[in-house]
Amino acid sequence: MSSTTSFAGSLFMVVAPSGAGKSTLVNALLAQEPTIKLSISTTTRAPRSGETHGKEYYFTTADDFVKRADAGEFLEWAEVHGNYYGTSRIMVEEQMKTGTDILLEIDWQGARQVKKQFPQAAGIFILPPSIDALEERLKKRATDAPHVITRRLLAAGGEIAHAPEFEYAIINEEFAVALSELTAIVRAARCRFAQQAARNASLFAQLGIHAE
Repeated sequence: MSSTTSFAGSLFMVVAPSGAGKSTLVNALLAQEPTIKLSISTTTRAPRSGETHGKEYYFTTADDFVKRADAGEFLEWAEVHGNYYGTSRIMVEEQMKTGTDILLEIDWQGARQVKKQFPQAAGIFILPPSIDALEERLKKRATDAPHVITRRLLAAGGEIAHAPEFEYAIINEEFAVALSELTAIVRAARCRFAQQAARNASLFAQLGIHAE
């Protein structure tokens, strides 16, 4: 499928350093915007207790994953701690054809891979109001040891340096404001000409509008 093909649905990429509140914002967005679906990644790691194939992940073998990666099936993929993780381009495109908006929670490296194949994807970077606020949030989570928090803070600087690669930046200082801004980006993307033309083909034909 050509990267210039117009789909009825939009593709969103949300990226943030650990502790910036990305997952909380995304979950709130998904709760109020039912036409958006969170992309489910494919992985070669073994299912953990309570995980179901097709819900948390699509589980597969390393041989199958590599074969599919070589065939160009993934929008983005990476090896993490000896296991492969990737986003199926085929699954994403099939859903977008039907008008479903797809959201990817990925890192900046993954977003860069997606942009090469899907330049119309909307990139959104979530920023903390300050490094001090980021540190405080990481401590409040109470899930990481002090040395892990320090490592996450050091990594955050390198991740934030890639924010200029994204079309949108949201400063997550007040949650309600950040969620409102994220929602506004999603709704505006749905009004892009290509998406409207794909969603309303018969109307556009009736009005004599022809996409270039």
